[in-house]
This record gives sequence, C-alpha cells and structure tokens, in this order.
Amino acid sequence: MADIHIRRNHHLGLAGARKIAWQWAEQAESEFGMSCTYEEGGDCDEVCFTRSGVDGTLTVSADHFELDAKLGFLLGAFKERIESEIVKNLDELLAAKKPAARKKKT
Repeated sequence: MADIHIRRNHHLGLAGARKIAWQWAEQAESEFGMSCTYEEGGDCDEVCFTRSGVDGTLTVSADHFELDAKLGFLLGAFKERIESEIVKNLDELLAAKKPAARKKKT
C-alpha cells in the first residue's frame, strides 16, 4: 500500500475553503469516479473519498487543506502520477481563488 499526504496552506477562511473543497469533491467524482461525502464541522470539515483501490480524506480548515490517501496494491505503482494530478487540481482551484494583482498607478 502507498500513502499520499498533501498539505496546502491558504488564506480563504473556512467559508472560502468550503467552496474550494466542494469543487474539488465534484471534480474527483466526475473525473476520477470517486464517491465523496462531505461533513461540515465547527472549525473544520472533512471530505471522505473512495473508489476501488483508493480511500482517503481531505480535511478542510480556515487556513489549510490536508489530504491523506491510501492507495491499494495496483494503484500504488502509479503513486507519483496520482499525487501530481491531485496536487495540480488542488493548486488550480486555489489559484483561481487568489485575488488578481493590482497594478500600481504611475
């Protein structure tokens, strides 16, 4: 079994992070055939995801995302590729939420 652990800090607050997490869960379901459940909590939320050969959680807090996944034997051989795809998808969602840089007036 192979493990994946990814942590991404952010400055979105819990409400903003929830929006990103919902988008991530929808993307995981549509693109990768995952079954996702979303559970809201007081100071953090948890997205549980699963499909044949993969089980994991995405913890959502006011200042970071933390993803832990266990890959089964067959998918373990593709750990780097799977991890890079997860990182790419999460980073793209976070980048879309960053405020545009303001131009200085001259």
